[in-house]
Amino acid sequence: MTPDPDDAELIARSLDGDGNAFVEVVRRHEAAVGAYLARRAGRETAEDLLGEVWVAALGSRAAYDRSFRDARPWLFGVAHNILRRHWRSRPAEEPQADMTGMASGWDPWAAVDGRVDAESVLRSALALLQPQQREILTLVAWEDLTVADAGRAIGIPPGTARRRLHEARKALRDAPGMAALLADQNTLKEAN
Repeated sequence: MTPDPDDAELIARSLDGDGNAFVEVVRRHEAAVGAYLARRAGRETAEDLLGEVWVAALGSRAAYDRSFRDARPWLFGVAHNILRRHWRSRPAEEPQADMTGMASGWDPWAAVDGRVDAESVLRSALALLQPQQREILTLVAWEDLTVADAGRAIGIPPGTARRRLHEARKALRDAPGMAALLADQNTLKEAN
């Protein structure tokens, strides 16, 4: 029994005229790329953008570096570029009202309050990161890429990606409210 071809081989086959080969690459990575887009742009927008990612990837597959067997980092890079183009094309929006100043007793469920507060602190901390630091961190943490593959996805060398990830982690630890949030999380882990 022959092993399944890797992504690089499938892309090569698609360039040689095998129409089903690129469909297999899409099938393998559609859920991961769709989730990546949904986390950054919302589910509805992600559905629209996902088609653009596949069209762009199909059109640029000749430039794919076939020394990399897994196309997922490359596809995240294509998706990243589609997202950047999408965000640049959108009109400026009115800023959201700051919800952090609401009275703490507004919700009857303390656990929900704690989660909302934690998400607010984390979102604020993530917003303070430089865009490439945030992207490296989320590619590693949410998309489960290696640091080198995350760097490849956004077009930077592995050493630069490692440095940016280190800087992002340090900035998160030092962000306002994160020390208390991390202490609360550690207390919950110890209690369980």
